[in-house]
Amino acid sequence: MAKTLNVVLCWHMHQPYYREGLSGTYHLPWVYLHGIKDYSDMAAHLERHPKMRAVVNFAPVLLEQLDDYAQQLEQLLKHGTPTQDRMLNLLAGVEPVPRDVDGRLRVIQDCQRCHAPRMIDPSPPVRALLDMVGATDAAGSGAASLHWHLGYLSEQYFLDLLTWYHLAWLGHALRALPLVQRLMVEERDFSQSDRHELLHLIQHCMAGLIPRYRALAERGQIELSMTPYGHPIVPLLNDFANMRDAQPEAPAPEAAAYPGGAERSQWHLRRGIEVFEHYFGRRPSGVWLSEGAVSEDALAQLDEFGFAWTASGEGVWRHSCIKSGASEEDIRTKRTLFSPAQVADFRARVFFRDDGLSDLIGFKYSDWHADDAVGDFVHHLENIATYLGKEAKHHVVSVILDGENAWEYYPDNGHHFLEGLYGALSRHRTLNVSTFAEQAEAATSQPMKQLAAGSWVYGSFSTWIGSEDKNRGWDYLVAAKRAYDHAVIGNELDAEALALATRQLAVCEGSDWFWWFGDYNPASSVSDFEQLYRTQLRELYRLIGVAAPPELDQTLSTGGGWADNAGTMRRNVG
Repeated sequence: MAKTLNVVLCWHMHQPYYREGLSGTYHLPWVYLHGIKDYSDMAAHLERHPKMRAVVNFAPVLLEQLDDYAQQLEQLLKHGTPTQDRMLNLLAGVEPVPRDVDGRLRVIQDCQRCHAPRMIDPSPPVRALLDMVGATDAAGSGAASLHWHLGYLSEQYFLDLLTWYHLAWLGHALRALPLVQRLMVEERDFSQSDRHELLHLIQHCMAGLIPRYRALAERGQIELSMTPYGHPIVPLLNDFANMRDAQPEAPAPEAAAYPGGAERSQWHLRRGIEVFEHYFGRRPSGVWLSEGAVSEDALAQLDEFGFAWTASGEGVWRHSCIKSGASEEDIRTKRTLFSPAQVADFRARVFFRDDGLSDLIGFKYSDWHADDAVGDFVHHLENIATYLGKEAKHHVVSVILDGENAWEYYPDNGHHFLEGLYGALSRHRTLNVSTFAEQAEAATSQPMKQLAAGSWVYGSFSTWIGSEDKNRGWDYLVAAKRAYDHAVIGNELDAEALALATRQLAVCEGSDWFWWFGDYNPASSVSDFEQLYRTQLRELYRLIGVAAPPELDQTLSTGGGWADNAGTMRRNVG
C-alpha cells in the first residue's frame, strides 16, 4: 500500500552559552550532562532504526560547547589539566573536595540537579547517600540537619556521590556498557581508577557525538538543520514592533528598537552557517529560527541566505490565517496546518508544528506505558490521514520539540517509548517519515497572504518580551549594544578585540536569558540564568574597555513560581 501521509519529527538540540565570557568557567553543566544522556541516546535510537527518518536541529553555540568539552576532557585525561567545569574536576580529583560547610553543601546541591523520581530514586545507592545526611525531598538540601552532618563526612562520601550522580545522568545506551554495569554493582568506595575510567567513557561519548550525527546525515537518514548562531529571537532583534501582532497592548522596553538589529540577525545567520559547515561539512537547507520565532522581515533574511524552509508553531499559523483573511471554517478544520505555507512572494516555505501531538510527547506520554503511548500517537496520525483522505499524500504533519528536555521525565530516559515509536513509524504501511527539506519540494504549498509575527510558544513573544523583568533585560542589552557600537565607530578596538567583543555580544543576544526572567519560573533557575546574563554583559563591557553600569550588580529577576518540567519546556495544549 502506498504511503499516504508524510510525517516529520524534528528534534531541536539547544543549550545556551554557559561559560562565563568566551573562555571562562562553565557556570552550569548542562551541555555535557545532556551530551552523555540525551544527545547520545537520541543518536543511538536512530542508529538502531536505519529506516527511521527525522530532522535534527543544532544550535551552533551547542556544537561549539560539545567540541570544547571533548577537547578539555582529553587534556584532563592525558595531562591532568583541569577543565573549566567544576563538577568534572571534582570527579577527576584535580580539584579537592571542599572542606568548608558552604562548599560541601554546594556539592550536595549540585548532585541533586535532576528529576529525582526518574533519575535518583531508581538507584538505591545514590538515594541512600542523600538520605543519610538528610538531603531528602521532604527536608531539602537546606535543612539544618544537613549542615550539622557536613563537617563529619569523609572525602570518599563526596567522591561516591559525584560518581553516582554522573552514573545517573548516563543515557540508556551508555548504562548498558560493561564498565557502567560494574561500577553500579560496586556501589561505593569508587577508586581514582574507577572515576578515571568513567571520565574516559564521558570523553569518548562527547567526542563522538558530532561525528555520529554527521554520519547519520551523510547516509541520508536524517536532515541536519540549524538555528542562528547565538540562538537570538530574530524578529525582536529586527524590530520590537514585531511583538504587536500577538501582544498589541503589552508594555514594551523603554528603548524604541534594538540598535542595528537587522544587521545582527544577519550576522547570527552567517556565523551559524560557518559553524554548521565546519562541523558537518555541508550547508543546511533549512533553519529553525530560534524558538520558532518568525516574521516577514525574518523570512526576507532567510531568502537572502537561500534557505528552503523554516518552521514555527500552531499559534503562528492560526494568527496568520486570521491576518490573511481565512474563514473560521478553514481555521477550524486545520487542513492548511498540515501544509507548508508560501507566504506572499517569499521563497522559503514555512511549516507549522502540530502543538497537540508535540505536547503529548513533551508532557503527557512520560506517565504512560510506552506501548500505550506509541499506539495513541500513531492512532492520532492515522486519524489525520483518514481525515485528509486522498489528499493526505500532499500533506505533512510536523512534530517539533526539544530533543533533550523531555526524557528526564520518562522511565529509562524515554528508551522504551522512542524504541517503540521509531519502530512503529518506520514500519507503518501508510505513514511516510520524512524531512522538511524533502517536503519543501514534495508537499503541496498553501498560499498565505501574510505571516503573523510570533513564536512556537502561544504564537507570541510573551516568553521573551512584554513584562517588567523581560523588558528590563532588553534595555540592559540595548545599552550594552550602544556602548559596543560607540567603540566600533570610534575604532577603539583592534581586529582581535573586535572579533572577541562581537562574539560576546552574540552570547548576550541569546534568547534563553529572557526565557527565564519572570515570576512564573522556579527561583533557582531564574537565579542561575539572570546572574549569568549580568556576567555576560559585564564581560562585554570589559572587552570594549567601558565600565559596566552599576545596575548590573543588582538582581534583575527573582522568579519563585512553578512551571511544568522545571520550566525548561512550555506547554501549548493542556
